[in-house]
Amino acid sequence: MINKIINSSSLISDVSDLKENEYIKDFPLLNNMAEGKKRLVYLDNAATTQKPLSVINAVKEYYGHYNANPHRGAYGLSSKATQIYEDARECARRFINAKSSEEIIFTKGATEGFNMIASSFGEDFICSGDEILLSIAEHHSNLIPWQLVAKKKGAILKYMYTEPSGEITTKEITDKINERTKLVAITHVSNVLGLINPVEEIIRRAHKVGAVVVMDAAQSIPHIQVDVQKLNVDFMVFSGHKMLAPMGIGVLYGKKKLLDNMRPLLYGGGMVESVTEQDTVYAEAPYKFEGGTQNVEAAYGLMKAMEYIDDIGYDKIAAIEDKLTAYAIEKLEEIPYITIYVDRRQGKGTGVISFGIEGVHPHDVSTVLDAYGVAIRSGHHCAQPLMNHLGIHACCRISLYFYNSMKDIDCFIDAIKNVRRWLGLGA
Repeated sequence: MINKIINSSSLISDVSDLKENEYIKDFPLLNNMAEGKKRLVYLDNAATTQKPLSVINAVKEYYGHYNANPHRGAYGLSSKATQIYEDARECARRFINAKSSEEIIFTKGATEGFNMIASSFGEDFICSGDEILLSIAEHHSNLIPWQLVAKKKGAILKYMYTEPSGEITTKEITDKINERTKLVAITHVSNVLGLINPVEEIIRRAHKVGAVVVMDAAQSIPHIQVDVQKLNVDFMVFSGHKMLAPMGIGVLYGKKKLLDNMRPLLYGGGMVESVTEQDTVYAEAPYKFEGGTQNVEAAYGLMKAMEYIDDIGYDKIAAIEDKLTAYAIEKLEEIPYITIYVDRRQGKGTGVISFGIEGVHPHDVSTVLDAYGVAIRSGHHCAQPLMNHLGIHACCRISLYFYNSMKDIDCFIDAIKNVRRWLGLGA
């Protein structure tokens, strides 16, 4: 199932303008080159992105000027905290083009979002004998909750499998989505393959048979525009920390007609309309899903991250990443003992490249590169079923973002060429 990439040299265009990156000045950690310290080459953006000054300052500003519990107090500071929180919700609505801010639920990340959908919707919606369909490339956070729902409800869990190219074919979609399919959970972009899945086709097919679609946008929304109304997706989940925002904040989008019929996941303060000794009336969406004190400062940071991305523009982000990805592939292909997994041609995905080095465990690769100041990811990437499908146990992964540069890639390639020598395997 492993396919070595072929002939990407034709993808190389003029990338001289990316030797240095104009955006790196906005990221303090990437500029933190203390005397005697190696230059940090950060190539693990699919795991989490670095934070620009505007986001860092927003969190500091919130605690320095606005800190209070939102939706709780009738005094001015609490009202200001509430306004910031709700402004962030409206910003998220605009960012993904939801119909209403009532369709935007703040979570602590994508994992919580998937668990909320599985518990509050899936367990009530799925019946015995129904089919739940996933792609084999799902992150564990969009896989394990559906395993549990299937076992609890007596449903059947099925998978769409990728081709050696990493793609899900039309035949696989039409064969697997049928009248028994009740729910489809699909990643927009795989965190291992980096390829953009045909989600529009999957959503159309699923709706044709009456199925509901849950889309994982954690790996797509940092890189490409996502319009939930255009896609007509039923649920969508993403994390803030993968798109410049603080950790501990994410978004669950759901069509209002679905949210209105869902029960809450967490019970307590802030999610009620009224409580008596024996009964409770829940608040309307989104508030019934946001029990407890919320992460207002992170929501404020998320708003600033979305504004930062809007200021750059997705077209420019994609153009930078396409050039850097093509350049990295070209340089990796020049090294004979490296295998790149799946076909990563320009325009088919984001800046994720997964690879292996002959005779070297991925964890050893990552450890050696760290000695050169290069940060990459190694392991199964929370996608063990996909690893099994590819016929490997683990792999190395670099993931690029718009603040990376050709200089980063050159440093990475220079370090890679030393890995086998360090382990006594020769050049």
